[in-house]
Amino acid sequence: MADSASLLFNPHTYDPEHFDPETRRLLRATVDWFEARGKRRLIEDYRSRAWLGDFLDFAAKEGLFATFLTPASAAGKDDQRWDTARIAALNEIFGFYGLDYWYAWQVTILGLGPVWQSDNAEARARAAELLAQGEVFAFGLSEKAHGADIYSTDMLLTPDGEGGFRASGSKYYIGNGNAAGLVSVFGRRTDVEGPDGYVFFAADSRDEAYRLVKNVVDSSKYVSEFRLADYPVAPADILHTGRAAFDAALNTVNVGKFNFCTASIGICEHAMYEAVTHASNRILYGRPVTAFPHVRRELTDAYVRLIGMKLFSDRAVDYFRSAGPDDRRYLLFNPMTKMKVTTEGEKVIDLMWDVIAAKGFEKDNYFAQAAVEIRGLPKLEGTVHVNLALILKFMRNHLLNPVDHPAVPTRLDAADDAFLFQQGPARGLGSVRFHDWRTAFDAYAEVPNVARFREQADALCTFVETAAPDEEQSRDLDLLLAVGQLFALVVHGQLILEQARLTGLDEELLDELFAVLVRDFSAHAVELHGKDSATEDQQNWALGAVRRPVVDAERSARIWERVEALSGAYEMGQ
Repeated sequence: MADSASLLFNPHTYDPEHFDPETRRLLRATVDWFEARGKRRLIEDYRSRAWLGDFLDFAAKEGLFATFLTPASAAGKDDQRWDTARIAALNEIFGFYGLDYWYAWQVTILGLGPVWQSDNAEARARAAELLAQGEVFAFGLSEKAHGADIYSTDMLLTPDGEGGFRASGSKYYIGNGNAAGLVSVFGRRTDVEGPDGYVFFAADSRDEAYRLVKNVVDSSKYVSEFRLADYPVAPADILHTGRAAFDAALNTVNVGKFNFCTASIGICEHAMYEAVTHASNRILYGRPVTAFPHVRRELTDAYVRLIGMKLFSDRAVDYFRSAGPDDRRYLLFNPMTKMKVTTEGEKVIDLMWDVIAAKGFEKDNYFAQAAVEIRGLPKLEGTVHVNLALILKFMRNHLLNPVDHPAVPTRLDAADDAFLFQQGPARGLGSVRFHDWRTAFDAYAEVPNVARFREQADALCTFVETAAPDEEQSRDLDLLLAVGQLFALVVHGQLILEQARLTGLDEELLDELFAVLVRDFSAHAVELHGKDSATEDQQNWALGAVRRPVVDAERSARIWERVEALSGAYEMGQ
């Protein structure tokens, strides 16, 4: 049975021995760099909005970004590859120490997406060289007037008569726009109507025609507004044209938004060490705060939710890495990591904040920035609503129409995830098929709360077959999102159970976790019952799906002991 600390990232004991030697060295070196800086400097840089120059110098010196973000097809060294498993590990580390560091890395990933999908060999070679030099990248997609509505882009490219263009327009909310060696910019030609006129091109933030306007947020994250004024776009700068440019934008977001889940996990882990340590040592009315039953419940719920986040995300990595033209299940699990795991992160922070109260505001703690930064992750790269609407496209096939798929193993091998840059047209989501979700639940049928949750999942299948929204209700997004939350819980539970089986997680911890999921399903069912447009059949179904978790006081007490053991398990040096 794993102890509580071994299930969470702990810099004092971290040794990623499941990776190859160079990956292991770089991950450990990154942890050591942050630990050597210390908590005081970490927090002061966050509070003063300092640019991340010294961090980027460290990353350049170690070749960190170049090693992790250069696919094998563009690699200049043996250890360079695009490996989602180790990328996820680094996301967690960056989240643990501060989302500003993660953000500079994350938008570099987005900026590289259109390049690595491109057939432009010259641009690919240029990107590889810039990475080797330690440069960061940016993704010039969204605009102030249109957000990420790429159909309406006002970045205009006028032919120059020599095979190139002159680009004029502005982009807004573009990370690393102040320092990027290469900015992948989305625009449209002035001489071609419709989707055939889309263009993705590479720009240099140091060019005199690239005008940096400002940082639009009050943060170390440089989230820029920039303008191109008659910017020269040579043929060698063109990454994609026509519909391929549109697909490159969506497929890049597919790759990038997967990183949000593990960043959220890292934030929650650091905050949990602080919260449990504080609560265990705080005396109130003559007793430790942790002696109060409601405090134990809140911290236990936070802990098991965090373990669920980790289990789901680790298993989603396997599907992401094993994806191909005939297996696109990752297209469901990907928005799930973006939507479900990050909102679970918010709940984890809120539960702990209810316990530590005013301590969560103090400027000398990591928790204060965690409470702020955790809010951003569900809202970037598509809101919760956008991703919920997306996963609904998969609901009927996932719940009711399973097919045989080869078993997907744990994917920690040192392989290049080449398919991520060969995803093809971004359409056909309704045709994606899945293996039988019930198999994961059958393996734990004897665990009381897994069985209880399975009743609710089966009830959702009945809902889809007998009481699903009709054509008119399907235009009521408010109702559909409530249904989406129920479906998301089933998928969340499925991958948690698959990963639990692969890792030998003990059933007692699973039982406590699924008690929480049973309560969540019941809460969302009650929400559906109250929707304005819910029919009588849907209202009756909703109340019939409410279940009470199987209560086991001794089990909960033993899980609490694991949570309590986190007190003093990690504290960042000053």
